[in-house]
Amino acid sequence: MSSQLKELIQAPELLVAPGVFDLISAKVAQSHGFSALYMTGYGTVASHLGLPDAGLAGYRDMVDRVAHISARTTPPLIADGDTGYGGLLNVQHTVAGYERAGAQAIQLEDQESPKKCGHMLGRRVVAAEEMVAKIRVAVDTRNSDDFLIIARTDARTTLGLDEALRRAEAYAEAGADILFVESPESPDEMQTIADRFDLPLVANMVEEGRTPFMSAAELQAIGFSLAIYPASGFLSAAAAMDKAYGALKTRGTTTDSGVDLYPFQGLGSLLGFDDVYAFEQKYADLDD
Repeated sequence: MSSQLKELIQAPELLVAPGVFDLISAKVAQSHGFSALYMTGYGTVASHLGLPDAGLAGYRDMVDRVAHISARTTPPLIADGDTGYGGLLNVQHTVAGYERAGAQAIQLEDQESPKKCGHMLGRRVVAAEEMVAKIRVAVDTRNSDDFLIIARTDARTTLGLDEALRRAEAYAEAGADILFVESPESPDEMQTIADRFDLPLVANMVEEGRTPFMSAAELQAIGFSLAIYPASGFLSAAAAMDKAYGALKTRGTTTDSGVDLYPFQGLGSLLGFDDVYAFEQKYADLDD
């Protein structure tokens, strides 16, 4: 297991990880030189199953995506592991599977099953002690200390910031490497979170979400170590497809849809067609 992600998290500069949900989004993000990628649960469930992020996807749905993305990209992958997909034995299976599949960090949360997207209302959390046990199992299960455990609490929305902070402290004591207090609702709350902990902290930047949307520079100044932007990719992709398909339906063409298309040849190169052509040329005489 590489220590690349751990080193990036411990560096003084904020680590920005764009949300990826399939191999095209992951390849495009990699082409822009991001140092890490974040496999979003919402986007992965939507793109893979066409379903809402409401606890409908299982371990197998997600670990297969982890394996595909990590095998075909080079930046370290941070992967959403939801609640661990069950009890303590499930958590053990999930952590082992994600590490084996190539992720360098797994995010586990303290929601009840079935879980919901972290910026939706109506989320309920398990007892803090149950999540503490999950974190301990996760820490004991990993083969390498370089595989990082991100402990997320969703308690802020329904139980308040004080309870969320109390839970984060308990998860830190259980061995979590990174803390993730989901859905703080003001810059002051974010500053309170940053001031409270010495461990690296996650800021979840969701366009039109419950947390104030802040720039990387602002988050670094507050004291966060990792900023994830899980929705940026799939929201922009869905908007572009909506325009392109709408123009095709109403006007019979996409040439005036208003969407800037990724170059067709460029996408082929991004996905590896240049290697295919090189292979065919190298072994052309064997086809005779």
